[in-house]
Amino acid sequence: MVRYVYDFHEGRRDMADLLGGKGANLAEMTRLGLPVPPGFTVTTDACRAFLATGTEPDGMVAEVSRHLSTVEAAAGRRLGQRDDPLLLSVRSGARFSMPGMMETVLDIGLNDDSVRGLAKVSGSERFAWDSYRRLVQMFGSTVMGVDAALFERAMAALKELRHAPDDLHLDAHDLAELVEAYKRLIHDETGDDFPQSPAEQLRRAILAVFRSWNGERARLYRRREHIPDNLGTAVTVQRMVFGNLGPDSGSGVAFTRDPATGRGGLYGDYLPNAQGEDVVAGIRNTVALTELERLDPRSYDRLRAHMRALELHYRDLCDIEFTIERGTLWMLQTRVGKRTAEAAFAIAAELTDEGLVSADEALARVDGHGLARLMFPRFDASATGEPLAHGIPASPGAAVGAAVFESAEAVRRAAAGEKVVLVRQETTPDDLPGMIAAQAVLTSRGGKTSHAAVVARGMGKVCVCGAEELSVDTEARRFTTRDGVVVAEGTVVSVDGSDGAVHLGAVPLADSAVMRYLENGERSAGVVTAVARALEHADAVRRLEVRANADTPEDARRARRFGAQGIGLCRTEHMFLGERRKPVEEMILARDDTDRARALAALLPLQRQDFTEILQAMDGLPVTIRLLDPPLHEFLPDRTELAVRVAAAEHPEPHDVELLDAVNRMHEENPMLGLRGVRLGLVVPGLVAMQVRAVAEAVVARTRAGGSPHAEIMVPLVGAVEELRIERAEVERVLARVSEESGVRVRCPVGTMIELPRAALTAGRIAEEAEFFSFGTNDLTQTTWGFSRDDVEAEFFSAYLDKGIFPASPFETIDRHGVGRLVRIAVYEGRAARPGLTIGVCGEHGGDPDSVHFFHAAGLDYVSCSPFRVPVARLEAGRAALSGAEGSDSR
Repeated sequence: MVRYVYDFHEGRRDMADLLGGKGANLAEMTRLGLPVPPGFTVTTDACRAFLATGTEPDGMVAEVSRHLSTVEAAAGRRLGQRDDPLLLSVRSGARFSMPGMMETVLDIGLNDDSVRGLAKVSGSERFAWDSYRRLVQMFGSTVMGVDAALFERAMAALKELRHAPDDLHLDAHDLAELVEAYKRLIHDETGDDFPQSPAEQLRRAILAVFRSWNGERARLYRRREHIPDNLGTAVTVQRMVFGNLGPDSGSGVAFTRDPATGRGGLYGDYLPNAQGEDVVAGIRNTVALTELERLDPRSYDRLRAHMRALELHYRDLCDIEFTIERGTLWMLQTRVGKRTAEAAFAIAAELTDEGLVSADEALARVDGHGLARLMFPRFDASATGEPLAHGIPASPGAAVGAAVFESAEAVRRAAAGEKVVLVRQETTPDDLPGMIAAQAVLTSRGGKTSHAAVVARGMGKVCVCGAEELSVDTEARRFTTRDGVVVAEGTVVSVDGSDGAVHLGAVPLADSAVMRYLENGERSAGVVTAVARALEHADAVRRLEVRANADTPEDARRARRFGAQGIGLCRTEHMFLGERRKPVEEMILARDDTDRARALAALLPLQRQDFTEILQAMDGLPVTIRLLDPPLHEFLPDRTELAVRVAAAEHPEPHDVELLDAVNRMHEENPMLGLRGVRLGLVVPGLVAMQVRAVAEAVVARTRAGGSPHAEIMVPLVGAVEELRIERAEVERVLARVSEESGVRVRCPVGTMIELPRAALTAGRIAEEAEFFSFGTNDLTQTTWGFSRDDVEAEFFSAYLDKGIFPASPFETIDRHGVGRLVRIAVYEGRAARPGLTIGVCGEHGGDPDSVHFFHAAGLDYVSCSPFRVPVARLEAGRAALSGAEGSDSR
């Protein structure tokens, strides 16, 4: 038979799945002998059963009644008795902390009769009527569905009538009058009366807490925190203790360390003559916890001792709620406290130094999300106001600059020393110079894997995409918000890439000491030392290598400073922009093999120089160079703009007419699934040979210079082994030719990207020709889901997240069940065909903390990500090695 209720003394800390975090921790404090008011917990099993059927499960009410008897015996009084009533609190308690997201009902057990008994036994008629007022108000809004604002208005009206500045200035008669007003309000709004039966109050309060699991704010919080919807909440029922019995009573919240900085000591707030909800509601100004030492030294000393005992027991920062009832201290709750990223690293390091946790445990208590927040400049939270708009936080950090709407203008202003924010509807490769010049990129379209997002992350630029509240008019050089605010070019804006907010004006920035350490080894005290220690330990224990996606020598040098062990993706298409676009156009417009060969010959020395400098920056480490991948039309002018220019001209330029003809000839309805990747190499004569020769000659140059180059050649978008076989044969011919011409043996492993479902499903055959695999998870996700990654995030992802179709964007965190299964299949079959096959990932997921754990478990050899994500990936690779997911079925 399923059991639905546990007394506190029957539970343990490790029963949080069943008892919720609050119930499990109350049980643990009871086991430690701390002063916890007696009570019991109704389990998450009961909640799930109720949510599934709409009624409490069989036997639950009887179990509650039996456990209530135990509490009554311990208290020496009964629920609802007239002379000295037992009063109860009913609180939510999910497996994971969801502060304020679900319901609480206090003072259960009071009615028109027992309120008078409470007044007599407490010696305070005002206290009794205030407790009753709180119950009717909470029960009316939480259980009976009355708008909470109606109760507040009734309270405000009475205070105004009595000229009372706050509720403390209302006397017992006033509060009794307010109770009657509240009861009338409930009847008028619902047609029902406030229940006088304490047993009915308790039953209905428990069910109301269950229902609050699916309340709007709870669902929204779970989506944001990636908490599963199917866990349900437990309910703790506990004997009430009162902090509002006079000056020798009060309530507070305490932390064993500063949750903002991690520094040791007692931190928190105390409110004399108040209940716990008053402390967190902000109704009255609290005093610092240290003031309690003056008000009640005995309780303060006991609290310090209990806090120290809890920190030693939990071996972590503890968040504690307590009440003092007429000089007696009661511990009402504890949990491992939430903290800032800075505090997380500092606390982990300090607890290690104190011998409370091992280095492995300390590493497990920090994460890549927190490290990312510490790496980038942040806005001073105290100086931010209401934002102009919100978009998708695509690349973290904070930046301030004048809004500009054209790439060339961004470059011009930046060259003059002005900080700018590039604002576009969406970016294209042509915007790259402006993106490089800008402090931040802001677009009204696109998502986390749009061009703007991917490129900005790679450069470490702040980026907010898909700010749909903004109407961007690039011709008029302005954007307009939904509220009608017009921001013209030159207006200063502040862009927060960590939460997606856009502010008008310059918000003050806080610099990142962690970034200074990563850039130049400047190792100051405090959080920087803690971060350095965590990264060093992660490097010592991780199995996964961490490489970088880098397309320029500067990116390569930065990646190496950040700890990259090579380049997992060098995208050659980024070398064909700017001034180099002209020979690319000439190649596309070539009328015969001679013209095409001339254009390719012009590109060869440019690419060779790039590769030489990148190999120098990564000397001794692998550099995986991907052959040209995107459709060629991306290197030509926009079709619509070009057509308008030709049509509007009385005598169109012959070059424009020729370009338009080429653009029309190459136009594809879905270019991302068209002529790109390996297909380009197979149908454009000489393209692969030029790129491979550039790589090979760069290897020769570095070898002759005394370097140790390790170039690898990667063929993109392979779907069939025959494609790779043909292209690899050409690669090998060029490598052999350069070796013969130079007298230097050029050995470049040839591999492929696995970015199509067919490639994953035929990985065993492809491995016959590939010396390594690298998963391109951006395209693999796109082609597996049938999503256009440039469109869907803004179009309907928010609805999919709301409906729970997926817990996070599959472009942000790997879809383990679909895309992840393809990865596992490809790893298993690839290594079965070629034992020892090197396998990595170079899609955006390579720098996502959650995805790194999956790639570790799937047996990959390395992850590759943008240079600024390398430290995050290093940290998470170390944490993955400690998580128990070592190895996989593929190795």
